[in-house]
Amino acid sequence: MQVTKKSRMQVRLQNIIFVALFLGIVGLLAWLSNRYAISTDWTADARNSLSASSTELLKTIDGPIEITAFVRNDPQSATLTKRITEIVSRYQKHNEAISLRFINPDTEPQMTRDLGIRVEGELVIRYGERSENLQNLTEQSLTNALQRVARSSERYIVFLEGHGERNPRGRANHDLGDWATQLQNKGLNIQGINLANNPRLPDNTSILVIASPQVNLLPGEFSIISNYLAKGGNLLWLADPGELHGLGGLAEQLGIEFQPGIIVDPTSLSLGIQDPRFTIITEYGSQAITANFDSITLFPQATGIELVEGSDWQADPFLTSAANSWSETSELKGELELNAGEDIPGPLNIGLILTRNLGADADNSGSEQRAIVIGDGDFVSNAYLGNAGNLDLGLNLVNWLVGDENFIDIPAKTAGDLKLELSPFAAGLIGIGFLFVLPLGLLAAGLWIWWRRRQA
Repeated sequence: MQVTKKSRMQVRLQNIIFVALFLGIVGLLAWLSNRYAISTDWTADARNSLSASSTELLKTIDGPIEITAFVRNDPQSATLTKRITEIVSRYQKHNEAISLRFINPDTEPQMTRDLGIRVEGELVIRYGERSENLQNLTEQSLTNALQRVARSSERYIVFLEGHGERNPRGRANHDLGDWATQLQNKGLNIQGINLANNPRLPDNTSILVIASPQVNLLPGEFSIISNYLAKGGNLLWLADPGELHGLGGLAEQLGIEFQPGIIVDPTSLSLGIQDPRFTIITEYGSQAITANFDSITLFPQATGIELVEGSDWQADPFLTSAANSWSETSELKGELELNAGEDIPGPLNIGLILTRNLGADADNSGSEQRAIVIGDGDFVSNAYLGNAGNLDLGLNLVNWLVGDENFIDIPAKTAGDLKLELSPFAAGLIGIGFLFVLPLGLLAAGLWIWWRRRQA
């Protein structure tokens, strides 16, 4: 081909056109990438994508969902910020109404205290008037938290009043105001009932809470409660050591007996708690209430509960004191020790789960009636709710009683394609290949090309 001035101009023009088109395409791709986001998950088990259960739940939630993450704005917290952003972004792909913002707890101490933030990285999930704090961020925990704040049906928690019970609106140390506030934040409705003024429990009662009455109930009041239980109502009974104040018949109805005395737990003394009445629970049963619950709980003054044979209730102890504890039946003073024949040796049941199948004549439409009896009402009081895992346990109790324990179970996704297992022969072959065969082959090819050029 003869190179002329005209051909040179044609080549230059072609080059100019090529560069212009190339730059145009690059600019167009940059604009598209900024305007539209496309992502695909090529991992073997789609571990970077939400499960079908989570995506189905997100389709049912309307309205804005605000997620606030409390993370410090420093290099040490950058990894935590990135992880939260990555997980929440998976939810935002399926629901654009989810917003995420970060708050530095050091610059917003009042907000941090008001929202009850306890650890860095804690999230506050708000949907409408409901909110929930989340400390351990996983897909399962976040999905279940969204399910709780978005629950549609109303749940009414009715507290018995008029006998010196712990007040769900009270601010005294022994009252339950903080616990009730947390329940309301989870979308539950709190109301009190004085059966002397209104001798009928509301029809919409999800749980009747009896929290440590100090004076005896009237026979008519007990009859109302007994009928409520007989007809399938759910019950949470927080009982303190001592008198039952007219509720002995309720214990018989449930098939339980309260043991005399106050539980003494030497474990609490070894942990620096000087009051021998404090009982620490570190292990729990495998029931839904305490599934995946690994926090210790503190019971300031507990009494043991014993099961009675022949009850139609199925009882499962889920809070049990240490083996070296005992129920002290004498006055708590001086050096305490287990006196055989007088005191009751441990381990002792502090909390019982009671369930029974409802008969065909029961008014309640549910298939299972639920009750929980705990031999200490102090653990959810204002004074002790913030200790250890008391708050989480108190919320779990109510969620189970209202039937919201069946949260979405999302199995952990394992990274099955991150580990390469080779036999010793294969590993040796690859090592020899990269260390010797490949370099020698490249060297031989270079020498052969050099020799051919010398011969040309």
